[in-house]
Amino acid sequence: MWSNWAGDQRCEPAAIERPAGVGEVVGAVERAVAAGRCVRVAGSGHSFTAAALTDGTLLSLDRMGAVLDADPSSGLVRVEAGIRLHALSHALAAHGLALPNLGDIDEQSIAGAIATATHGTGVTLRNVSAQVRALRLVTAKGHMVDLDGGEELLAARVAVGALGVVTEVTLQTVPAFTLRGVDAPVALAEVLDGLDERVDAHRHFEFFVFPHADSALTRTNEVVDESPRPRPQWRAWVDDILLANRAFQLACVIGRTFPPAIPSLNRLVTRLSGTSTRVDRSDRIFASPRLVRFTEMEYALPRAVAADAVRAIKATAERYAINFPIEVRFVAPDDALLSPAHQRETVYVAIHAFKGMAWEPYFRTVEAIADEHGGRPHWGKRHFQTAATLAPRYPEWERFAAVRARLDPDGVFSNAYTDRVLGTTRAV
Repeated sequence: MWSNWAGDQRCEPAAIERPAGVGEVVGAVERAVAAGRCVRVAGSGHSFTAAALTDGTLLSLDRMGAVLDADPSSGLVRVEAGIRLHALSHALAAHGLALPNLGDIDEQSIAGAIATATHGTGVTLRNVSAQVRALRLVTAKGHMVDLDGGEELLAARVAVGALGVVTEVTLQTVPAFTLRGVDAPVALAEVLDGLDERVDAHRHFEFFVFPHADSALTRTNEVVDESPRPRPQWRAWVDDILLANRAFQLACVIGRTFPPAIPSLNRLVTRLSGTSTRVDRSDRIFASPRLVRFTEMEYALPRAVAADAVRAIKATAERYAINFPIEVRFVAPDDALLSPAHQRETVYVAIHAFKGMAWEPYFRTVEAIADEHGGRPHWGKRHFQTAATLAPRYPEWERFAAVRARLDPDGVFSNAYTDRVLGTTRAV
């Protein structure tokens, strides 16, 4: 039995293999094909979709987490695909390097993060997969293919695991840098009325707002010419574990037990979230522990509709029993064929539901709002789209489909989820 981090996606594969190198990956794929099984790859399980599920062969790359080469002069770093983002950041720091941007969770494998177009926030910064300069792929025929440019790399940078098994990734990193992170509550109306100015004024800007609350919790990160000042271990535990996780989880449990209390609880959590400032290594500012279990949907919308979309989604959330905030982030356009930020300035709006609480009616209603704006779902988050509804939203959809048909004409790397959202593979 395999399950994801949230515990709400499960499968019983016919075989689970844990290769320790590319040769063992080739062997696992060849055995699966010989047995007539499909192959899927599981990273850390932080996707909320059914992307990894299979009754065929499931590969885990947890034993393939090494840094293979790092060149501080060029910033090019080659890593095995199973390395977790937190381990990658630690290794990069030892070489005086860093990724230019990260999301707020760093438990994902690098292959899983790029496959689903994981992102941080920053209107001049692209998602993590945009840092990929080359990757090695094991195809359905057991061939090792190196992609270092052209259409196939544009397809492979965000592929939902549908092209083959990514075993190595070459990333463009930057010199290590220090961030000053400031969290501060601001009236939501003030944030939305001056949203463009706030977004453009900061390297990294995002905000969160709870249903029924009038204040947004803003977060700004700026590069500073200072040495990192890590928090004492006890302070980090109090902030990140006791308050941000255990106390919040208690509020969620109370809200799940007594739903009428949720509006008051949401306003209380907002009031207790005061202003704080940290100066630390970039990856330590970007990411923080997430121990409270939930499920999530996230949509990439045109940046121009950000304020209107947030207003509509917040009003919708207040019609349901929702005790998680709406999260709003911004990214620059990129050119990966299936990137949700493909060729447009993007605002990502994420919604959540606490474990054990009803989520589908809320998510479907919010998805209808996203549909009005041509929203593209995050590939690692819940949504109800199909290939037929998604194809018109991606100008390069057919180019991706053609690459997929060339690399996996028999659908070896498919499952029910990829059939639904990408269509079935056919030869061209």
